[in-house]
Amino acid sequence: MPPMTTLKGDRFDRSLFESVTKRRFFFTESFEMYRTAPNFQGDNRGLYDYGPPGCALQANIVDLWRKHFVLEENMLELDCTVITPEPVLKTSGHMDKFADWMCKDPVQGEYLRADHLVENVLESRLARGVNGSSKNSPKLNETTAAEYQEVLAKIDNYNGSELGDLIKRFDIRNPNGNGEVLPPIPFNLMFKSTVGPSSAAPVYLRPETAQSQFLNFRKCLDFNQGMMPFASASIGKSYRNEISPRSGLLRVREFLMAEIEHYVDPEKKEHERFDEVVDIELPLLDKETQLAGKTTPRNVKIGEAVKSRTIDNETLGYFLGRIMRFLLKIGVDPSKIRFRQHLDNEMAHYACDCWDAELLTSYGWIECVGCADRSAYDLTVHSKFTGTPLVVKESLHAGAKKVERWEASLDKKLVGPKFKRDSKLVQASVEALDQSLLETLAAELDAKGVVKIPTTTPLANGDTIIELSRDLLSIRKVTRLQTVRKYTPNVIEPSFGIGRILYCLLEQTYWHRPQDVARAVLSLPIAVAPTKVLIVPLSAQPQFAPITRRISSRLRALGIANNIDSSGASIGKRYARNDELGTPLGITVDFDTVANGSVTLRERDSTSQVRGSEEEVLQAVRNLADSTETWEQVAERLVLFTGQGQDDG
Repeated sequence: MPPMTTLKGDRFDRSLFESVTKRRFFFTESFEMYRTAPNFQGDNRGLYDYGPPGCALQANIVDLWRKHFVLEENMLELDCTVITPEPVLKTSGHMDKFADWMCKDPVQGEYLRADHLVENVLESRLARGVNGSSKNSPKLNETTAAEYQEVLAKIDNYNGSELGDLIKRFDIRNPNGNGEVLPPIPFNLMFKSTVGPSSAAPVYLRPETAQSQFLNFRKCLDFNQGMMPFASASIGKSYRNEISPRSGLLRVREFLMAEIEHYVDPEKKEHERFDEVVDIELPLLDKETQLAGKTTPRNVKIGEAVKSRTIDNETLGYFLGRIMRFLLKIGVDPSKIRFRQHLDNEMAHYACDCWDAELLTSYGWIECVGCADRSAYDLTVHSKFTGTPLVVKESLHAGAKKVERWEASLDKKLVGPKFKRDSKLVQASVEALDQSLLETLAAELDAKGVVKIPTTTPLANGDTIIELSRDLLSIRKVTRLQTVRKYTPNVIEPSFGIGRILYCLLEQTYWHRPQDVARAVLSLPIAVAPTKVLIVPLSAQPQFAPITRRISSRLRALGIANNIDSSGASIGKRYARNDELGTPLGITVDFDTVANGSVTLRERDSTSQVRGSEEEVLQAVRNLADSTETWEQVAERLVLFTGQGQDDG
C-alpha cells in the first residue's frame, strides 16, 4: 500500500486529522455518553451522527450527485421504504448469499471478519516485521514478503475455506491478545425484524436501495412512455450488520447510499453518449493484474478498454467515466483514485462484470463506488416468483418475422380438480419456464410420459416440485408471426457510498500550513464546502454590524451559504478556524468599508486577498460559486490587498 500523504505531499498524521474533524464537529460517535457510562453494556459501534459541517458537506455532495446524474441523465428518482419483506430478499438471493466470513476468538469472545483479519496481520508483518507490532521484531525475508504481497493482492478472491487455510498456514491470530481463532463461518449481514403485533411476518432493513427500484420497474417504464433505455435513481439509508465495524465512517452499520439502475437492451449495450467519455483515462486494476499478484493500475482510455473488452460494454464504460468526473468535481485527488475490477470469487451473485472506484486513505484503498452489470438477474427472479412479467415490448420496425418457439399448455379441466387451490400456482410455474428448459422437458415428456418442474413458490403442502403427466401437460414447437419483441432488460448499476466518499474527501483535502501542523486546512471545493463565505468585521465596532448583516443577507439571496464571525478573536484566528472547516472565501469589513464601501476578499488556500466594492466582491463570489471564474481571474481584475491588521497569524 502506498503511504498516505496530505494534499501538499507531507506525511499524513491521522491523529492530527481526527483532532480537526472532532474539534469542528464534522461527525461523532452516536450515543457516546452511554458508551462511556460505567453501567452501559450495549454495542453502539458502527453508528455515527453528523454535526453541522458534516451535514452541510453531505447535503452538498448529494446535491451535486443529483445534478451530475439525475438531472444530467434525465433519470427517474424514487424514494422507497427501507423495510423489506423476507420473500423479496429471499428471491433476490440476499438471504442466502449476502454474508461475510467470520472468525471467533473463543477466549476473548470477539468476532472478527476473516478477510480483514488476514489483511491486517499480514500488512502489520510487512510493515513491522515477523511479530507485527511487537518490539524488536525481525524483518521478513524476501520470499515471505513476496508471498504476503501476493496474498494481499488477491485477498478479495478467497472463500471461507481458503481464508481458513491462510489463517492456519501463516499462524494468524487475533491481534487483541494473540489468541487463536476458530475456522471462518458465514454471517448474514442483514438486520431482521417483524411487522405487526403477531410477529408473524419477518422483515429486514434493506441492505441496498436496488430491490425496491426493480420492483417499481414496470411503473417506471410506463411513466417513461415505454421508451428504452432509461434509468431510475434513489438516495436513502441502507443497513448492514457489520461483523466488526472499524475505521470510523468507512465501515458502519447505517449509511447513506445513492444508487442508479440503468435499464438497457441486452442486445444493445452501446451508449449514445459514449463519445463524451471515450478519451477519459482511468487508472484500471483489472483481474489479470491482481491474479498476477500486482497492485499497480495502468492508465487506459475508456474507448480502448471497451474495445479490448477489459470493460465489458459501452454503457458500463460510460458510467465509469461519469463516476470519474463526479469524483474529480467534488475534489477527490486524481492521483488517489483507482478502478479495481472484481475477481470472480468476490463477484456479487447477480453481477457479470463489476468495477469499484477506490480512494486512497490512511486506511488503505477504500471502495466508495461500485459499478456492476447485474445482467437480467433481478428482474428475472422477481418476475418468476410473483408471476408478474418485467419485460419490455418493442415493435419490430422492419416488419413481422417468423419465429419458432416452444409452448407449454395445461389441460385446465384436469389440473383444477387435481391441484385444487394450487392450480393457479401450477399455471404460473409452467408459464415461467424458459425456452431451453421447455426444450429439455419436451424430450423428457415424449420419452417418459411425465416430467417434474419447479414451482415459483412452495405449494400448500410445502413442496417445490410438481409432477405433470402428458395428459395434463403438452409441450410443442410452434411457428409464430412475431410483430413485437419481448425482452428482459439488463441493468447497469452505479452504487455510491456517500459516507465513505465524504470521509475520503476530507482526508484527501487535508493539509497544514508550512512549518505549522497546528494550522490545518481542508481544501474543499466551493461546490461542496459546508460554508462558502466567512464574513468577519475587523473589530466589534457597532458600525460594522449592519454592513455584515447586509452582505450576509445578499449572499443568502444568491443561495450562497455564509457565516458571520464577530467573536473577539483576531482576524487571523477567525480565518484559521474556518480554514479547518474548509470555508473557501472570506470577506472582511473594516473602516475603509464604512468610508467608501469597499471590502476585502480572501482565498483560503493561498491566503491572498483582493479589494473591491461590495458589488464587485459579491459578483466575484457568485462567479466563483458558479465556476464561471477562477480565483486567478478574480485576482487579475480586482486590486491586490496587502493591508495591515488582517494577517493570517
